Amino acid sequence: MDALTLNLNPVVQLTDEQFFQLCQINELIRFERNADGFLLLMSLAGGLTSIRNANLTAQLGNWNHEEVLGIAFASSTGFTLPNGAVRLPNAELSIVSLK
Repeated sequence: MDALTLNLNPVVQLTDEQFFQLCQINELIRFERNADGFLLLMSLAGGLTSIRNANLTAQLGNWNHEEVLGIAFASSTGFTLPNGAVRLPNAELSIVSLK
């Protein structure tokens, strides 16, 4: 899936709260933000991709439940990274350790 990159920095630098509000009022667009403040806009997944993602999420959640490794998140959860970027997890990044 290709993302559209949008640079608003010459006009406005979004605070974390403004970025959150932007995501909430545009629920049909998946947003990420990189460390430079550029917005990455991604389209929603299609039907076949959504089915595959649901199956992977179920498998990951079941595996994590059995292994008690941490908390599994869906791919639509935004995480703020130490460099200020906000990213959506994929299967490799979806477990947050509780240990």
